[in-house]
Amino acid sequence: MSPLRCLLACAAMALAGSASAQSLYQYKPQKTGWLSPENRNGEPGRGALENHGAKGHAFDSIAAGGVLELGRIDGEGVIRRVWMTVDDRSPRMLRALRLQMFWDGADTPAVDVPLGDFFGVALEAPHRFENALFASPEGRSFIATVPMPFRRGARVVLRNEGGVPLNMVFYDIDFTRETVPDDALYFHASWRRENPTKLGQDMRLMPRVTGRGRFLGTSVAVLGNPAYQDTWWGEGEVKVFLDGDTDHPTLAGTGSEDYLGSGWGLGPYVQRYQGAPIADKKTNHWLFYRLHVPDPIMFERECEVRLQQIGGGPRKQVMALKKAGVPLQPVTLDPGGREHFIKLLEGGKIDPAAANAPDGWLNYYRQDDIAATAYYYLDSPGQAAGTTLAPVAERVAGTSTVKP
Repeated sequence: MSPLRCLLACAAMALAGSASAQSLYQYKPQKTGWLSPENRNGEPGRGALENHGAKGHAFDSIAAGGVLELGRIDGEGVIRRVWMTVDDRSPRMLRALRLQMFWDGADTPAVDVPLGDFFGVALEAPHRFENALFASPEGRSFIATVPMPFRRGARVVLRNEGGVPLNMVFYDIDFTRETVPDDALYFHASWRRENPTKLGQDMRLMPRVTGRGRFLGTSVAVLGNPAYQDTWWGEGEVKVFLDGDTDHPTLAGTGSEDYLGSGWGLGPYVQRYQGAPIADKKTNHWLFYRLHVPDPIMFERECEVRLQQIGGGPRKQVMALKKAGVPLQPVTLDPGGREHFIKLLEGGKIDPAAANAPDGWLNYYRQDDIAATAYYYLDSPGQAAGTTLAPVAERVAGTSTVKP
């Protein structure tokens, strides 16, 4: 970078920093409220009423099959922060707990996801991490700082769809009462699991939703299929279909770890907009996220996000798996370099099982257990079509009941 460009960049950063700092001391006509067990609806002067104000109602309980309304807000405003912790943080309980958020009196929830997955926690006990929108400071609590505007009201509900009671639920939901801009969109979150994924078919990280909005990002949990031994699961490309795309997307990546800003496989790391808190070859557990904050993905009419179900490994190993009856379909073979790259699905190229086939990296369709949470904004306050949450038995299958 030239000295002049460096100077201009530094000046821009300084201006951005001063503007951000200035906003801290500027008065804004907002009223702050907290929803908590001590003031469930965040009403003025109605907090800490029990036990003479001395920690009389710090938590709630939810019976097996029970429902707890965490709070209700009337009027206009923005939820700014959600903090929560529960005494049973086993993977099974975090999948059985169902978090729902309703905006502006809608009959269906815009957010309807397993509690743990919503906060970017899945597969194992909660882990320490922090990104731009979600965090678990010590692996014992959950935080979301996604702005969630509403115009006429908000309601937050937690359902215990597990078979055992939840003894302790601590939470606070922080919001501001303020005028919401006309172009503000409603926050949504949906969850789906395919166990296993279908051979040769993309996994839909976000089903096709219609309306005007923004795809904010995704958190994905992968249970690698041990039938494929130690071959790599993550060769699949992320594809985003926008505003009329049918057979082919407008946005297409180059691989799963590439989508996360890494390359040549995936190790554990945590950053503001992308990360993999869990990347364990021994257990074949993989948990990763990508947040499209600096690189927004907007849509005018519709959006769908998919992840190809493609893995890769040495040709001889992959073809030995196929010969042994493991379900897979070869896709491409790379003996080394683009000029030698072989597209096996175009036909007539080469038989990768042949004795005279060149050795190299063989990409192939495979099947794994994948669960994905999609975060997005939409111009409608109710649930998007096709995003109904799966039954609890499907959500918790194969998860551990061991508490951290």
